[in-house]
Amino acid sequence: MTVLLRPKPLGDDKLREFRMLIAGQWVAGTEGRTIERVAPGHGVVVSCYQAATKVDAERAIAAARRAFDNGPWPRMTASERSLVLLRAADMIAGRADELAFLDAIESGKPISQAKGELAGAADIWRYAAALARDLSGESYNTLGEGTLGVVLREAIGVVSIITPWNFPFLIVSQKLPFALAAGCTTVVKPSELTSASTLVLGEILEAAGVPAGVVNIIVGTGPEVGAPLSSHPDIDMVSFTGSTGVGRLTMANAAQTLKKVSLELGGKNPQIVFPDANLDEFIDAAVFGAYFNAGECCNAGSRLILHRDIAEEVTARIAALSAKVKVGDPLDPETQVGAIITPQHLEKIAGYVSAAAGEGAAVSHGGAALDLGMGQFMAPTILSAVRPDMAVAREEVFGPVLSVLTFETTEEAIRIANSIDYGLSAGVWSRDFDTCLTIGRRVRVGTVWMNTFMDGASELPFGGYRQSGLGRELGRHAVEDYTETKTLNMHIGQRTNWWMPR
Repeated sequence: MTVLLRPKPLGDDKLREFRMLIAGQWVAGTEGRTIERVAPGHGVVVSCYQAATKVDAERAIAAARRAFDNGPWPRMTASERSLVLLRAADMIAGRADELAFLDAIESGKPISQAKGELAGAADIWRYAAALARDLSGESYNTLGEGTLGVVLREAIGVVSIITPWNFPFLIVSQKLPFALAAGCTTVVKPSELTSASTLVLGEILEAAGVPAGVVNIIVGTGPEVGAPLSSHPDIDMVSFTGSTGVGRLTMANAAQTLKKVSLELGGKNPQIVFPDANLDEFIDAAVFGAYFNAGECCNAGSRLILHRDIAEEVTARIAALSAKVKVGDPLDPETQVGAIITPQHLEKIAGYVSAAAGEGAAVSHGGAALDLGMGQFMAPTILSAVRPDMAVAREEVFGPVLSVLTFETTEEAIRIANSIDYGLSAGVWSRDFDTCLTIGRRVRVGTVWMNTFMDGASELPFGGYRQSGLGRELGRHAVEDYTETKTLNMHIGQRTNWWMPR
C-alpha cells in the first residue's frame, strides 16, 4: 500500500492509500479512480481509497460466490470457524488504538468513545465465535415408526453487508462475524466516508486465517456499488444499516430476486419521565443519550417526553449540564462531542433547529453551529415547547438536538411515543415498577430501557419496529439469521404403496 504524507495537525506523518480486497488480493479499481476523505474535525485529507465501480462489485460478488460454492469455509467444522473468529477478536483488541484512531479522524467521533467501541466490537467477535459452535438443527422421532424427520441449518450463502459512517467498526462487527460463524461468504461495503477501519479489518481476517474470497471489501457510493450488492442474483442476503430512505431502496432492489433482507434503520427514540423518577440519574442519561456520538446515532434519545409537573425544572437542569459538555477536537481524550460528519449534514441539522424555532419551539440551549477554527461542529442544543406534530419531533435529525415534549397522563405519554413512524428504542424513568412495565409493554419499539439509557450487551438482540427496520442483530439467535432451514424427511423400512395398488 502506498505511503503518502498526512497533512497536519494530525501528528502522524504517514497516510496509507487503501486498496480493495477481492478474492484475497488487494487490488485497484477498474477505472483507477480514488476517493479522498477530509477529516470532519480537522478539515484536512486523512484517507484515500480506490473507488469501486459496478464492475468491481460484480468481481467481488463472483469471488464470494466461488468461495461459497467451492471453497473450504462453509465446509469447515464449527470449531474450526470459531477458532478463526477468536484469533480475529484477539487481533482486533491488539490493534484497537490504530482502529480507534482511524474511526475518530474519519467520522469525527471522540477518540475515547472510539476506543470504547473497539472494546465492544472485540467482545462481539468472541460472542459470535461461541455461537458458531452452538448452531444446531432439530430432529423429530415422533412421526411414527416409518418416519424420521431432521431439520438442518445451512449457511444462507453469499451475504452483502452495507454499513454506515456513524459507527464504522462497531456496526460491521454486529454483522460480519455472525455471517462468518454460519459459514457464509461476504461482500462488505463500508461507507465511503469511513472505510479505513473496515479495510484494516480485512487485513486482520487474512492474518487470522479466513480463506481468500470469503470476505471481500469494496469502497464506493450507494448508487454505483450499493445497488448491485442489493440486487445481484448471486447475492443470497443483504444486511444493511443506514437511513430509512436508503433502506427502502435496498428492500426494493432486493425484491427483484426475492432475497432475504435485514435492515437496521432510523429512530426517533423517546425517554418518558415521571415525577417520581430519580432525576439526578435521568438528567445525566438525557445528556448522554442526546449528545453521544454528536447525536449521529439511530439510538439517540432525541425526544424527551416529560411529565408537565417536572418539565420546567428538568429542562433547566439539562441545559445547565449541557453547558459543561466539551465540544472539540476528536483526538483530544477529554472531548465528549466531536465533529459533524460533513458540512452538508451540519447544514441539515441547523435547518431542523431553525424550522422548529419558526414553528414556536424555544431554544433553551445552543441552537447554532460552532466555529472552532477547524472542521464543522454543532452546539449541543435543547428545543423546548415542542409539539408532537413538528418535524423536529417526528423526523430523525441525526445531530446533537434534544426535543422536549410534555404529558399529563400515562396514556398520553404512550400515545406521543407511538405517534411516529419509527420504533427502534425508548426509555422510561420511574421508581414504580408497574409504571415502567406498562410503558415497556405498550411502547412499540425493539428495546426499552428502564431507569437507564443506551446500555447494551452482545447477548441482547437489537433492532426495531415499523420503519426502524426488519430483523434483529446480536443475541443468541444472531447466527441463525444467516442460515436457511432444510427438512430431511426419511422413510424407514418398507414403504406402503398408497398411490397405485400393485
